[in-house]
Amino acid sequence: MSYRTILVFMLAAAMACNCDKKGKEPEQPDEEGGEPVPETTVDVAGPTTWALVDELGRTTASDVKRDFERPDKIVAMFYWTWHQDGEGGNQCGARRNINITEIIKFHPEALNDDTFPGDHPIWGQPFQGCYWGQPLFGYYRTTDPWVLRKHGEMLGDAGVDVVFFDCTNGTFTWDDSTMALLKTWSQAKKDGVNVPTIGFLLPFGANDDSRTSLRHLYTKIYKPGNYKDLWFRLGGKPVIMAYPDNLTSDPTDVDIKNFFAFRPGQPDYVNGPGRDDQWGWLECAPQHVYGKREQMPVGVAQNATKANGGHCYAFNAPGSFGRSYTDANGQDESEGAYLKGLNFQEQWDNAFKADPKVVWVTGWNEWIAGRQPEWPPQNPWKPFAFPDEYDSERSRDIEPTAEWGDYGDIYYCQLVQNVRKFKGVQKEPQATDKKTVSIGAFEGWESVGPKFLCYPGNTFERNHPDHTSSGRMLTNKTGRNDFADARVARDNDNIYFYVRTSSAISKHIEKGWMRLFINIDRDYSTGWKGYDFCLNYENPAGPSQGILSKCTGKEWEWERAGEFEYAVKDNMMEIKLPRTLVGATGSLNFEFKWSDNMQKEGDILDFYVNGDCAPGGRYNFIYKAD
Repeated sequence: MSYRTILVFMLAAAMACNCDKKGKEPEQPDEEGGEPVPETTVDVAGPTTWALVDELGRTTASDVKRDFERPDKIVAMFYWTWHQDGEGGNQCGARRNINITEIIKFHPEALNDDTFPGDHPIWGQPFQGCYWGQPLFGYYRTTDPWVLRKHGEMLGDAGVDVVFFDCTNGTFTWDDSTMALLKTWSQAKKDGVNVPTIGFLLPFGANDDSRTSLRHLYTKIYKPGNYKDLWFRLGGKPVIMAYPDNLTSDPTDVDIKNFFAFRPGQPDYVNGPGRDDQWGWLECAPQHVYGKREQMPVGVAQNATKANGGHCYAFNAPGSFGRSYTDANGQDESEGAYLKGLNFQEQWDNAFKADPKVVWVTGWNEWIAGRQPEWPPQNPWKPFAFPDEYDSERSRDIEPTAEWGDYGDIYYCQLVQNVRKFKGVQKEPQATDKKTVSIGAFEGWESVGPKFLCYPGNTFERNHPDHTSSGRMLTNKTGRNDFADARVARDNDNIYFYVRTSSAISKHIEKGWMRLFINIDRDYSTGWKGYDFCLNYENPAGPSQGILSKCTGKEWEWERAGEFEYAVKDNMMEIKLPRTLVGATGSLNFEFKWSDNMQKEGDILDFYVNGDCAPGGRYNFIYKAD
């Protein structure tokens, strides 16, 4: 359960793969197989060139000027590693996962239970940690490499530069999760993922717990140089959000003082920095700028109320500053207002005006709040309180949700949009000259550009305990064809597609096999989620002739629209698509996406979870050519 906000309030008041590829480089074909496309000097279409339109139809950073990158700007994300077993009072000690949003819907009578721990059995044990919603990847532990790989890709693609782990509770540093993440992200980096670097936020004060954690982390990770390529640095030194004030003259403490760039955390939501070196983690709007325009916090929501002066309070108290609350307009009471991200956007807009070096976002994957008999310690909310999270409106997570906690990936898309506005975007790579491809020859693709960035190494099986003490296994065996490289060519009559996987492509008779979705007009009001055509929606009848399907205009309803020629050789696939079949007779400006082994057809969130796709999640590649 969460104790961080209790410590925050008290201090503020006092201050005023489990798989065959695991740990290996992506597999390469043997001498008898097809050769992969060599690395070339053609431009790479990276994440900021990818298209992204959310469920509300909001286009990601469509107003951002291309070729306006700001490499000096940094986005940090607050990240929780405490979803593990063991350290910190056995975080996985519950026999079942309790979801508050589900309770509100099906057991509203439990909200009127005015005793503690309460007679209603739905609440579980006293002080039970409860989920505000259901994560898209299930009720996972942060030792699950399958989830950690997903996080690394999603945050890296969003442009997040560094994650800071929440170690503000006593001396808990959640070592099992930390080391699992570092190992997973180190491999992901080798696979081409621009994973975030890492740092730690320690207790909010120069106390014994902070000093103990500093010494522990320095000895365990930093002094031996473990995963040093993943350390976040400023001025050449690893950054740690901790107070160095009570370090001693002990040689280790002297080394620590000299080793880190210290940015002590300021806990309060209202008062702003009390010293020049502090950073904030969450504030009510308008937020302060910390450290001479160095850093500003941006939050999704705040567990505070006007009645409490904007200071930390129970999130389930009336009037708390949820996702639909803004300082400018108060609470938006309209239906579904929490989907708009009004609070989040207001805080981002304040950051754009201040233009600090670092924007700190709260947060990613917090999920759990401990049910308290009353909280905060002074001026408490009763009969029970959830300090940090409560429901879809009153919570701070950006990580996508599943059924219970139903904003899906909307906040992730909003994050991407604002990060691109803050940091800028890559200039769109130019397509190389027209080229006629001889299908089945697999020649000449090394000089075709741009190269669309794909990540090999992410189709390993999932097999890890969930968050309960019983350790029910969370499994996923849908990873099959692992996309590693994608290209597009064209001539006057055809569009040619090439894709390479990290090992031999499976048989064409398998379900959901090697599909190619195309948004030919880049209009998201037509087709399924904008996709007008799908190649291999129906499996090919043979090894050379594929079926083109067109969306009828209804959700996930497709009809035959023609045939196309294709070829597969070991780990490579080529497609020849006549322009006339998709109405692309002039210049080209379309979006496309490779997908393999989709499980929940018609559910776009499945792109984050099952099989493999390139690019990941809701993103699409863009191809433009005269």
